[in-house]
Amino acid sequence: MSASASTIIVGDKHVELPVKSGTIGPDVVDIGKLYAQTGKFTFDPGFTSTASCESKITYIDGDEGVLLYRGYPIEQLAEQGDFLETAYLMLFGELPTAAQKADFDYRVTRHTMVHDQMNRFFQGFRRDAHPMAVMVACVGALSAFYHDSTDISDENQRMIASLRMIAKMPTLAAMAYKYTIGQPFVYPKNDLDYTSNFLRMCFAVPCEEYVVNPIYARALDKIFILHADHEQNASTSTVRLAGSSGANPFACIAAGIACLWGPAHGGANEAALKMLMEIGHPENVQKYVAKAKDKNDPFRLMGFGHRVYKNYDPRARIMQKTTHEVLNELGLKDDLLEVAVQLEQIALKDEYFIEKKLYPNIDFYSGITLKALGFPTSMFTVLFALARTVGWIAQWAEMIEDPSQKIGRPRQLYVGPDRRDYVGIGQRG
Repeated sequence: MSASASTIIVGDKHVELPVKSGTIGPDVVDIGKLYAQTGKFTFDPGFTSTASCESKITYIDGDEGVLLYRGYPIEQLAEQGDFLETAYLMLFGELPTAAQKADFDYRVTRHTMVHDQMNRFFQGFRRDAHPMAVMVACVGALSAFYHDSTDISDENQRMIASLRMIAKMPTLAAMAYKYTIGQPFVYPKNDLDYTSNFLRMCFAVPCEEYVVNPIYARALDKIFILHADHEQNASTSTVRLAGSSGANPFACIAAGIACLWGPAHGGANEAALKMLMEIGHPENVQKYVAKAKDKNDPFRLMGFGHRVYKNYDPRARIMQKTTHEVLNELGLKDDLLEVAVQLEQIALKDEYFIEKKLYPNIDFYSGITLKALGFPTSMFTVLFALARTVGWIAQWAEMIEDPSQKIGRPRQLYVGPDRRDYVGIGQRG
């Protein structure tokens, strides 16, 4: 895939480095042999200008507002497909036939139960434990319950582990939710689809039958599709880095969940919802927009702008429509939605927002939708992790099967003390 060469001048040395071209997107300079040829490394905090791998899974064009899963626009997948179809696409590279989809759905559904001993495992947590803390522990513990699928050199075990992770994540997430609110666990039902099953496990109680609203199930299914993968973000890179050491897939996904828990990564929709609640009513919007523009005011608008997208987040368009559908079904004329719509219109027309490219992102609407569906804010990141598990598993599997991948080992620019000799404690002033 080498397109040409790039010449880099380091001191008096002229070094030619290969340039690689992807299917779409910018070319990259291969600096793999830079140190060997020059004795120098590159310095790139956050690796924002460094491609860590070749991948066939997800493509993002932040300037144009494009998100593709295996080449398919996210809008088409969210509007026309379902989450397990997207999961199949992520894992196998192509959309399934009807027979393949039925077989995949069947296999995932038959893996949704967790080992009964996990019930006792939950009892070790405090009832007020954060659900993400519970998820990190429980997902990591799966390797102790399913050690028959931890041999990463065995292709069959890798596939079984992948199916288990996708299938059991909703069950564990629902158990974490039930545990924190003091309700009994609800077992999965094999006659329900993936997302309906999850909603039932979260909101059903033993004393009455729970009927899943198809509009709610479809809305949550879209949220799952929209969050399934997002290229080499912090948590995905964490999963790949952990996996590069040969760690089992359950441990790698647990590492990804831990990374996602960080408020700068997975907590953005919760922050956006809190901001909308602070604004409170539509008549307060202009006041808070003025506060956001004031450099001396600590208030910041959450849910606007994105580290990658410098255009309208394509996922936000879908979420806006989905949010309206859910609130209409509930019969609510929600003040928070009115606040959100006003803020969106301002952001798309106001020169301040346009100049700074502060377009609404997916978190702007997803928090409202999840709140309307009945989830507390502490569960928002758990739902994010549930959806992103598909992407993590696909990225992990791709890395394992890539012969060019090595154990992750970033370099550093050392700025500590120079070499010095040890001085006995009695001689230290």
